[in-house]
Amino acid sequence: MRGRKMKAKNIFMRVKKKVTVAYITKVAVLSAVSFVLYMFAKFNLPFMFPSFLDVQFSELPAILAGFSLGPVAGALVIIIKCLIKFPFSGTAFVGEITDIVLGILYVVPASIVYQLKKTRKNAAIGLMVGTAVATLGAVLLNRFVSVPFYVEFFFKGNFDVIVNMCSVLYKDMTRDTFYWYYLFAAVLPFNMLRLGLVSGVTFLVYKRLSKLLHWEIKPRKKTLTEEATEETATEDAQEKRMQEKNIE
Repeated sequence: MRGRKMKAKNIFMRVKKKVTVAYITKVAVLSAVSFVLYMFAKFNLPFMFPSFLDVQFSELPAILAGFSLGPVAGALVIIIKCLIKFPFSGTAFVGEITDIVLGILYVVPASIVYQLKKTRKNAAIGLMVGTAVATLGAVLLNRFVSVPFYVEFFFKGNFDVIVNMCSVLYKDMTRDTFYWYYLFAAVLPFNMLRLGLVSGVTFLVYKRLSKLLHWEIKPRKKTLTEEATEETATEDAQEKRMQEKNIE
């Protein structure tokens, strides 16, 4: 029992040491930037993909947080930006929850790979791994969660509505072939393109922003009076210990 308490205490002390004022401030600022990108800086490519698939770069601040502060910070930025958007949700929160999962699947693997060895090569490998994992996650989530939910919740189970929305691009699409077209001609290439763009921008700008992302709040320099007071207190404590030893 005592060993468990000591282990928990050590974990708490390590977390406390890492979660500084600068850490919290950077996560907050990057989350705010991520939310703005998530909410406003988006567009679609209706000539390539269904119009409801938006290209947006809100993972960029999260991946910068993951590279500079670690995977947990990157995941926090993803979660915070989506939670802030909850009141503005037009998808009964399912879209935001899906974005949380996909964002974490992208940021966390990429950050872990980069943290193992902070080189440009590992950054590139990490970004490719994150893109692959998140793209696979997008295919699975759309197949088993997002599309079934939207059809039931918004279209009252009428699958033909979403088929008609997509058949503008995919002329041969039918209800039976919907998932083949939608997952492999839309979701898969769309996410590879979008996350590929985010990865490319990250690879180009991270090192240039590295100093800014690693700033820390330096402790106030002690005055001569404070240093003298500390020295006196230390000497008094040492003298007291010596006296106690002599008494023993």
